[in-house]
Amino acid sequence: MLVPYLTGGLFAGADGDWTDVLRSVASAGADAVEVGIPFSDPVMDGPVIQQASELALASGATPPGILDELAGVDAGVPLAVMTYVNLVYRFGYERFAATARRCGVAAAIVPDLPLEESEPWCAAADGAGIQTVMLAAPTAPDERLERIVARARGFVYAVGLMGVTGERAALADSATVIASRLKAITDVPVLVGVGISSPEQAVEVCEVADGVVVGTALVRRVLETRSPEAAGELIGSFRDALDRG
Repeated sequence: MLVPYLTGGLFAGADGDWTDVLRSVASAGADAVEVGIPFSDPVMDGPVIQQASELALASGATPPGILDELAGVDAGVPLAVMTYVNLVYRFGYERFAATARRCGVAAAIVPDLPLEESEPWCAAADGAGIQTVMLAAPTAPDERLERIVARARGFVYAVGLMGVTGERAALADSATVIASRLKAITDVPVLVGVGISSPEQAVEVCEVADGVVVGTALVRRVLETRSPEAAGELIGSFRDALDRG
């Protein structure tokens, strides 16, 4: 599975906007697309995605606005949203879940929501038909991984390495280790994100995992080119590499 991440609300060019990037990467071979709802204190995000979030917020991006725009996108693949628990809490768990579902969202990722405090959100999401994607860190003990996969819906997001999102010159050993540990205890698809920077790294980790989330490399391409076509070309290169194996 190939899941690109892009920042919602990020302007992509004179002739379009971020939804054109979404359509472009979807048509380039994405199996689903993760849309980040910008937040002022994105603790999991590295400098590239932080910059994209700041630009989106400065241009007036809001959670309701991004969800409304998603409602008008026929991407042809499932859509997930990623944002932080403070934003979801202020919106209201049930209201956020219901609004997201009404706008065509299939899943949500809330990376700073502790497992021990996740039940109120998960109950609201389940009730609205939103799958909650749980994150699994490489430092998590086996007992915690068991509880994470029991709660996971859609797929398990295996965090490839500790630290914030960003590109790395080589695939971290921890990426394949956490994927292997998760694959041993669940039939839910395991996707590795954080530090997946090239098609070659994606192929390497997918020898163990079921797929990858590609974020910083894509967001950097959008920031540098402001081109939906260039974004699609990048994701197409990941798609081709994964298909070749």
